[in-house]
Formats: sequence, structure tokens, C-alpha cells
Amino acid sequence: MTVTIAIPSSSINSLDLSPATTAIDKILAEENIASTEQQLRLDIQYELESGDPRELSEVPEVRLWFIRLDAKYPWLPFLLDWQSGEFVRYAAMLVPHQFSSKEGIQYNPEALEIFLMQKTFLLKDWLEKHNIPSQSRIKSMAKLLGYDLDDELFAML
Repeated sequence: MTVTIAIPSSSINSLDLSPATTAIDKILAEENIASTEQQLRLDIQYELESGDPRELSEVPEVRLWFIRLDAKYPWLPFLLDWQSGEFVRYAAMLVPHQFSSKEGIQYNPEALEIFLMQKTFLLKDWLEKHNIPSQSRIKSMAKLLGYDLDDELFAML
């Protein structure tokens, strides 16, 4: 069952995570955490001024809110609904990038690699802690960002 969390402008402007924490903590209370995989959507209700051409991931206040959310729940990509683009949007909130009218989002390559590897290491440990197989999940996550992770990496871990 997909859970959508409404994040109002007031929460973003005050760095208030309570709309997210209330829902995420309820999800975490589930006995079978694996059943909550890719079930979370974030409805960002941040109004831009008329004529403002920026995407939400270019708004410093929105990005700062996401940085705080990621600091509290660094394993959150496990819960995000990848099918609806939530993970890619989440990455855009945390990784420096530019938009191209022809090519879409263009991440800073080094920053994206650092983000991906940090999430890889973190999620591997977190998933194993919850007795959830990790390798295929993490490889699928990496593919969403255009990377293929070798089995050798996982053997080293």
C-alpha cells in the first residue's frame, strides 16, 4: 500500500520534519519492514512565485529540508516509490545538478558517485540488519542513476 506524505511549505520553511517522521515512524513500526519497500511518496507542496522557472530541486529551502530528512533517515531510498520517480527526485534534492532542456537533469558526476556509494554502503548494512537481501536491491537502485555495480564490490563488503 503506497503512503503519500504531504509536505507543506510551512514545514519546509521551518525545517519541520514532523509530517514525514510521523508517517515514516509508523511504517517502521511494521513487523515486516520488507513489506514497506518502495511504498512511500512525498507530495512537496511548495509554491513558487509566478514566473519562477526553477524546479523544486533548485530551491535552497526545499533542498535543505531534504538534507535534514536524509540525515535523519539515510536509508530512506528503501522506502521511496522508485516506479513513480521518487528516488531520482530524492537524489536531485541531495546531489548538485543542472537542468538541460535537451538532456534533462545533469548530475555533477563526482557528487553522484559519492552519493551512490554512500547509499550503497549504508543500505547494505541497514538491509542486512533487517535480514533483507541487499545486493539486487542496491544494484537496481544504482541502475536508476545510470550505474552498474559489480559483484566484486559486494564481495569486498
